[in-house]
Amino acid sequence: MNLSTYLLKKNPIQDWRRPRSYSIRFCFLLRLPSFKYRDKKTSTGFSGHCFAPSNSISVILRKEKRKMAGNLTTGGGKDLPGDMNRKSANTDSLVVCFGEFLIDFVPTVGGVSLAEAPAFQKAPGGAPANVAVCVSRLGGSSAFIGKVGDDEFGHMLANILKENYVDNTGMRFDQSARTALAFVTLRADGEREFLFFRHPSADMHLHESELDINLINKAKIFHYGSISLIEEPCKSAQLAAMNIAKKSGSILSYDPNLRLPLWPSAEAAREGIMSIWEQADLIKVSEDEITFLTEGGDPCDDNVVMNKLFHPNLKLLIVTEGSAGCRYYTKAFKGRVPGIKVKAVDTTGAGDAFVGGLLSSLASYLNLFQDEKGLREALAFANACGALTVTGRGAIPALPTKQAVVDALTKYNAS
Repeated sequence: MNLSTYLLKKNPIQDWRRPRSYSIRFCFLLRLPSFKYRDKKTSTGFSGHCFAPSNSISVILRKEKRKMAGNLTTGGGKDLPGDMNRKSANTDSLVVCFGEFLIDFVPTVGGVSLAEAPAFQKAPGGAPANVAVCVSRLGGSSAFIGKVGDDEFGHMLANILKENYVDNTGMRFDQSARTALAFVTLRADGEREFLFFRHPSADMHLHESELDINLINKAKIFHYGSISLIEEPCKSAQLAAMNIAKKSGSILSYDPNLRLPLWPSAEAAREGIMSIWEQADLIKVSEDEITFLTEGGDPCDDNVVMNKLFHPNLKLLIVTEGSAGCRYYTKAFKGRVPGIKVKAVDTTGAGDAFVGGLLSSLASYLNLFQDEKGLREALAFANACGALTVTGRGAIPALPTKQAVVDALTKYNAS
């Protein structure tokens, strides 16, 4: 029985609901004043933010009829209501993801710069949240811990986790900062372009005292990135969460997810990312990140990878190569698994889908670190997850179901 068949039998495919996406049009963002309107008779209204282009005003409207309750927590946040989840987490294979959750704005056409984009499609994003949804959509059990603004976008994101059967009881709402926004595009020259609105955003305000310790203790795998290390208090919250997870016996999974524009300097980014490197059991890194972290090292050189990035306690190091596939390194073996060629529409979230695919396999079969054949099958599955994600726009809306991945692998293996 191959790994794909095993996973299908262990976690039956479910009919997942994909979050809705919306399109907006505007030119240059100047400010974000908020507004609200409510009809007293129907309790239905609109709320949102105004964007000021060069010659007109465009408005994001969100029709709402929401009843949200919560208790204030340290840092001006709110707990999520206890009934926000449709299924309880399976603690035998629970993947808990920690970090940022935000709104991505992706151009409605490909191959243009942010300034050239005629319009943007709104989509939920943020690497740790993407991974959590991916694991759940593939039939696994996942949870998310992080903070969003006590605003329309924040509550929308919480509901998207609910719709995708991700345990969101570890989420908190901040009343003093808004949910982060990120504008993302893949230009015609192949370069990705980012523009962040995070000065500060709610995810940066997560306090250690707001952590859901019980949820962390249930994690079979605890996954995180480096973005939360940039500022306090979220840096201390992440370090504390990692320590709790390690003591409880969780596998620590780390995807640095380098975003240089968010760091004070390149040196600060390098030091911050490497400061927690040796605590991870599993690390996924891209070729560009290898070059950056090793200060110019050749990402294709196994000696560079093993001598500069592989630490004594590491169980698995993955190097992603985009559409070409990935390489893997353990203490006992190393190798390469080719990718699946597809027509890319938007590469946002491809790496997160890869991680989600890998962690969903690992959570169901913890011996992957010692089983090279099983690991290769899991990485082929992860490659397919990443490939299918780039065929749609936005990260979470484009994440594949398990059946879609299995079908893609079957077609690929038959060709």
